Amino acid sequence: MRNILTDTLTATYRVRSSAADIAARATAIAVEQSVEMPVAPITHPFVRDTIIGRVEAIKDIGDGLFDVRITLSAATVGDDPGQLMNMLFGNSSIQDDLTLLDAELPPSLLAKFGGPRHGMAGLRENVGATGRALTASALKPQGLPAAELGALAGRLALGGLDYIKDDHGLAEQYYSPFHARVPAVQRAVLAARKSTGRATRYLPALSGTLETMRAQLAIARTEGVDCVLIAPMICGVSTFHALVTEHPDIAFITHPALAGASRIAPPLHFGKLFRLFGADGVVYPNYGGRFAYSPETCRDIGAAGKAPWGGLKTTIPIPAGGMTAERAPEMLAFYGADVMLLIGGGLLAAGADLTNVTARFVKAVEGYRYT
Repeated sequence: MRNILTDTLTATYRVRSSAADIAARATAIAVEQSVEMPVAPITHPFVRDTIIGRVEAIKDIGDGLFDVRITLSAATVGDDPGQLMNMLFGNSSIQDDLTLLDAELPPSLLAKFGGPRHGMAGLRENVGATGRALTASALKPQGLPAAELGALAGRLALGGLDYIKDDHGLAEQYYSPFHARVPAVQRAVLAARKSTGRATRYLPALSGTLETMRAQLAIARTEGVDCVLIAPMICGVSTFHALVTEHPDIAFITHPALAGASRIAPPLHFGKLFRLFGADGVVYPNYGGRFAYSPETCRDIGAAGKAPWGGLKTTIPIPAGGMTAERAPEMLAFYGADVMLLIGGGLLAAGADLTNVTARFVKAVEGYRYT
């Protein structure tokens, strides 16, 4: 077995700099991300030989941008996902001349955090789906009482969706608190399942403190819920990973709220780090919607979540954000079968015809012929 004290991880940063200054800038990043103090006074051999970050490579990619590879000690991470984020990009994220582009982790850290407990295969098995994309929608808008959210979920479930999630804005508001919302929605979904014969799953949104979310998971279990939604950048990646570890039989879908403030490249953030900490599926902004992600970025997020990585299970990409059912064939041609299409407002806009429009969306996805 390799020794965690000698294992290293490598972070790659994209840095804006002049050619004359980049070597000094790279060294400053290595020091900032490790010991964050002048190196000269450090005399302890272990710190000097192991802990201080080292610049491995600098690549000029043109237009005043450089890719800088820095090696850091894996021992600095401990057992904490939050500390991994800190070591990769803690202080440097405050500086606006760089982004965290990628990270390479040793087997010891991959094994320590474990990745998805269910992964893409588990989410497929939940709903009996093989060889096709999955379908999903969201309960909106916040402000509706629990009973109305339940009725809305029932209409969506009658359309045959695989997954129905809470909007990430649904929390412990007085108009639909978790303890009232989850039973109302889950029971409506279960009633629809009896009618359709489908295995539609409901994903309530967790929110609040760690103890609050533990209590919410207990409520969800009581109602027979086995999948949940969580926003790791809101609750903290350490809290997210703790819940994944404590509840291995629950599938976790991650939401990207607040992730845009991090200046971490989305393929690394969603496709690798969220996957590492336990995301079975990752929601992220699709190209051509309300957000500015490019097709290349979206393709890279999906590829990162599905690529072989130290034996970790794969995570299913869930592109969303202003998508419509009419775009389903385009998205399926782009992503292939290993994707969950999440259409929220684009379905809800159907109003009284919601169930029929949802059923047509489901039929289009399930009938799509991949080439």
